[in-house]
Amino acid sequence: SHKKPSLSAWPSHVVPPGQSVELRCDFYSESYIFMLHKEHGDPNHQVHERMFQRRLVLGPVTTAYGGTYRCYGFKSQYPNELTAHSNPLKIIISGIYRKPFLLVLQAPRVKLGEKMTLQCHSEIMFDTFALMSHSMDSYELSTESHFGGSRANFSIGPVTPEHAGNYTCYGSSHHTPYEWSESSDPVDIKITGLYKKPSLSALMGSVVMSGESTTLSCNSDQQFEMFHLFREGVPQRHGLPAVQSHKGSFKADFLLDHVIKKGTYRCYGSFRNSSHVWSSPSDPLYIPVTANLDQESEVRTILTILNRQDSERQEVQEVEYLEFEQMVFKQQLTTPISQIPKEFSTDPNVYM
Repeated sequence: SHKKPSLSAWPSHVVPPGQSVELRCDFYSESYIFMLHKEHGDPNHQVHERMFQRRLVLGPVTTAYGGTYRCYGFKSQYPNELTAHSNPLKIIISGIYRKPFLLVLQAPRVKLGEKMTLQCHSEIMFDTFALMSHSMDSYELSTESHFGGSRANFSIGPVTPEHAGNYTCYGSSHHTPYEWSESSDPVDIKITGLYKKPSLSALMGSVVMSGESTTLSCNSDQQFEMFHLFREGVPQRHGLPAVQSHKGSFKADFLLDHVIKKGTYRCYGSFRNSSHVWSSPSDPLYIPVTANLDQESEVRTILTILNRQDSERQEVQEVEYLEFEQMVFKQQLTTPISQIPKEFSTDPNVYM
């Protein structure tokens, strides 16, 4: 027959050792019996030429299960009339090596139509890196040597909403192509620019005293279900459900507690059924932070004490003073060698 079934793996064709995978051989008629044929990889008599009806569970898997598979079918009353073989399906056994690292060479929020680059790297000398996403086909690239390890840059785009989601990468060697490393930690890619931008404003004034709190409000006429707030240079975000205001618009109020650093903020809107696809960013909102008078007077007292050092200065030390009223100070000072402690004391008063 020229018609062929389709072979797929659920939940994934990449399977950690000890887990199971379900193979599904789908055909236009359900009256067929199917056979599984292993084309490449180590011989495995537990699966080779095994008969099943549509679904077959393999596992708990070992490295012997890795390989390329096809399925084909026949009707029980016509055992000599076979369908064509399905397209090949690779079953990969992962977790054989330590995980590589995956990072985005620009922000993980990518504007619709632009390109993005994901870099997979490892201290292990892999021959190939594979980049995977639930929404897209996997990509494989040969690695290049880099500082005693290996790396590969995956250039993707121009991006569409289908490129949004979680990405992971794996490493492998040529001599064991069906044995991959453990999965990298995932990278979450958001595609922005599909909806018009919301507006961002400060409810309690645009200037904040250090240590005080403020509230930023993200608003839109569009019926967004979620709003997301970012500060430039900080990867973490805050997400809040949208609520409808008395004016009919939709908003979320973000409480920033104990603000100690100035920053530029933006917000985005999104919907729950497409959580990785966001609006264009709001216009930037700059929040300056100023020190209050009590902090400044205490700082001057500390600096006065530090300057009252012994006049015999024989060695220069750089001392860092951390977390004093949530602020950081540095001062070059010189200390006689006789007064330099041999070991760091656990008593913080020594350093104050």
